[in-house]
Amino acid sequence: MALERFQLTDKVAIVTGAGRGIGAATARVLAEAGADVVLASRTVEQLEVVAADVRAAGRRAVVVPVDANDLDQLDALVARAIDELGGVDIVVNNAGGTMPRPFLDTSPGYLERSFHFNVTTAFALSKAATPSLLERGGSIVNISSAIGRLRDRGMIAYGTAKAAMSHMTRLMAADLAPKVRVNAIAVGSTATSALDIVLENDELHEAMVAGTPLKRLGEPDDIALAVLYLASPASSWVTGKVLEVDGGLEEANLAMGLPDL
Repeated sequence: MALERFQLTDKVAIVTGAGRGIGAATARVLAEAGADVVLASRTVEQLEVVAADVRAAGRRAVVVPVDANDLDQLDALVARAIDELGGVDIVVNNAGGTMPRPFLDTSPGYLERSFHFNVTTAFALSKAATPSLLERGGSIVNISSAIGRLRDRGMIAYGTAKAAMSHMTRLMAADLAPKVRVNAIAVGSTATSALDIVLENDELHEAMVAGTPLKRLGEPDDIALAVLYLASPASSWVTGKVLEVDGGLEEANLAMGLPDL
């Protein structure tokens, strides 16, 4: 049956940024598909709520408080997954994000911190998990962004980091084939806490919707279902690809409105 290829029965997934938004939705969807889930983020209280949903789906959940910027904690995260659940089959590198900042206000340090949080952390977690992934034939899914291929003012740090993440996906796929598949999702404007400033302002919200060809913002489940496809045997002939889940965007759908320099 075709739908059986979307099942992840008894697989073990690590999801970063799993306390809310896309990460939480992804953890729930993977659990519904049969996976046990290691939930990682900085806020334990949020993780416990998601863990309860994973367990309600009949799967095991391991809560691991992690600051992804601390690379030593990522090694420990993989060790917990192996110790408590027996190994790692899926890594979802969802933690990341950088606030927009005008070009002349963006320091080299800000750019480097953005790169570290969005790219280096995903590399480090993937590398730590690779021995187990190679042994079990696993999948890595990186959560990138549409701004990694589009352009807008104020996005030099975040957009550059996500562009690097997208291309890192292609390079990692070459390094880890044929045993481990590596793909990414270029996420468009999605209704999470990162967009609170838009969601709480009717004028901004309407403008962003109007600038999106499908005339709505994404929901976390839109991204989570794409993760399920890339993590499951349904995509067994897919690696090194960046799946654009963005409502049809070919240009930024809400200009920052920054003036000419």
